[in-house]
Amino acid sequence: MPPIGVFLSTWTLDPWALAFVLGASGLYILGLIRAARAGNRWPVWRAAAFLILGLGTYSVVSFGFLGSYSQELRWAFSVRIAMLLFVVPAGLAMGLPVALARATMRQSRARTALAALSRRPMKLFSNSAVAPLVGIVALSMMLTPLAGISRVDPTLSGLLGIAVPLLGSLMLLPLVEEQTSVGTAMIMLQFVFAFIELLADAVPGLIMRLSPSVLDGAGALSGFTPSWFPSAIGDQQLGGDFLWFIAEMMDLPVLILLFIRFSKSDKGERKVLDELSDEQMDELNAAHLHLGR
Repeated sequence: MPPIGVFLSTWTLDPWALAFVLGASGLYILGLIRAARAGNRWPVWRAAAFLILGLGTYSVVSFGFLGSYSQELRWAFSVRIAMLLFVVPAGLAMGLPVALARATMRQSRARTALAALSRRPMKLFSNSAVAPLVGIVALSMMLTPLAGISRVDPTLSGLLGIAVPLLGSLMLLPLVEEQTSVGTAMIMLQFVFAFIELLADAVPGLIMRLSPSVLDGAGALSGFTPSWFPSAIGDQQLGGDFLWFIAEMMDLPVLILLFIRFSKSDKGERKVLDELSDEQMDELNAAHLHLGR
């Protein structure tokens, strides 16, 4: 592990990440300005979540030690990808960027085209079974030579720095911004898939930790290396430890969010049932028994 001074003082400029930060922050601030002009008070904490927790964390990960040493260190690359896939999208999603765009964009062809373009991926990722599959596939990249290629190639690494947080946001936005009423049965199904994801996300990290050989196929480092650099297998094991920890920790807020939604949905359904008369309850039970035959 690097000395704390090296970890805190290492910064480099990543043009891909800079373009992402400027573009995302510019669009979000434009939405805030339009919302203010229209008299819509956007919650300050949501703007702070998007700009500080989301883009701020993204900047630290991309420009700091993790981004600077991603090419040389497997564990830095693994932590960077895990942060971009799980932590950064959580901050971005709490800012409700889709709801802000929906509230501030005027009726136009551009709005219609943007809505049509985003509808299909949002519908796809709102499926409870998709997020666990996407998460395990993305993390499983660490077990293949694709991780080594992406780690050492600046262009591929830069593209991953943009694609991974967008992918993570697609996994979280339908859960956070969903406006339609969801029944308790559907939320219970989402609980099941969330627990599956909780278990599945641990697999790539465990394999990296326990494997006796280096999995990404990247060659040994040439030239001078600092004394605190681990060996190749130690580097991979550290990456597995961090990957496992971050993936498991970031699944817990999803379970908490699902529990909150379940409580609200159950309370709403019980309120509707309490308002029914005895005759309506008898009709509802009769219809239920008839469908069960």
